[in-house]
Amino acid sequence: MTTPMSYRRLGSSGLQVSVLSFGSWVTFGTQLDSGLARDCLAAAREGGVNFFDNAESYAGGDSERLMGRAIADLGWDRRSYVISTKFYWGIDGGMVNMSNTLNRKYLSQAIDGSLQRLGLDFVDLVFCHRPDADTPIEETVWAMSDMVAAGKAHYWGTSEWSAAQIREAWDVAERHHLHKPVVEQPQYHLLERHKVEEDYALLYDDMGLGLTTWSPLGSGLLSGKYVDGIPEGSRATLPGYEWMRAAVTDPSRNDVVRRLMPISERLGCTMSQLAIAWCAANPRVSTVITGASRVEQVTENLGALDALVQLTPEILAEIRALLP
Repeated sequence: MTTPMSYRRLGSSGLQVSVLSFGSWVTFGTQLDSGLARDCLAAAREGGVNFFDNAESYAGGDSERLMGRAIADLGWDRRSYVISTKFYWGIDGGMVNMSNTLNRKYLSQAIDGSLQRLGLDFVDLVFCHRPDADTPIEETVWAMSDMVAAGKAHYWGTSEWSAAQIREAWDVAERHHLHKPVVEQPQYHLLERHKVEEDYALLYDDMGLGLTTWSPLGSGLLSGKYVDGIPEGSRATLPGYEWMRAAVTDPSRNDVVRRLMPISERLGCTMSQLAIAWCAANPRVSTVITGASRVEQVTENLGALDALVQLTPEILAEIRALLP
């Protein structure tokens, strides 16, 4: 990597996050032990990453514990990094009021559990991990706003909500002078574009919505490693990842990857770097959340910064022409 990290404001907020960030989904607690987690975090931070994404439900809470211990071992200044968590599914085995919900009781207790596991006094961002059709949005907005007012989080947002749900939450907060949602965390990659590019189109200017997008590689599909089947030892072979196998072996999607490969070769980057850079090329994206199970993958992901500066309007149009 020769291109330095750049930083973007999180929507209309004053918070600046690195254009590439580091997330712990499907790695911390399942593929990474504490030593590897610490090494990956250190490599990301050395590359300029300042935003680290987590969630209560990742590995049943172990992901937060691992990240918290690793950051403590690394001795990072709390002022120097941004950290998030997310709530909805819960980790209490389906207990009534404590799982698959965004009610006030759950949210007010979930944040305390996450802070304890992370070993922190506050998180910078907290997300409603999915919408909850059984809890009034007004109840959720009040609970999230109170969480911010109590100093347990600095900003709050949503993940995989519809534009209509986000707008309703924003309107409730506006009407009652509460802390508004400032960020959405949707899936966004070359083969998953609708929400970011169409559904949310009116929210960016109307509300100043920021985006922390996830899965830039489409669960690894866009890395190109699945074009000839599932390699031995890849994540898709692990127990519990059966859901991934059908997605990464889809023939039509892998055909798109094959057509994109000559562009990555021409730019001198890997397919992973091209896919990550393409997401970051969207100015509406505040940060692209990347994941890694090895330090070498962290380094490769950071190399997307070099690919990003090569994505001219002409090359972006060429890529677009190859997409379904």
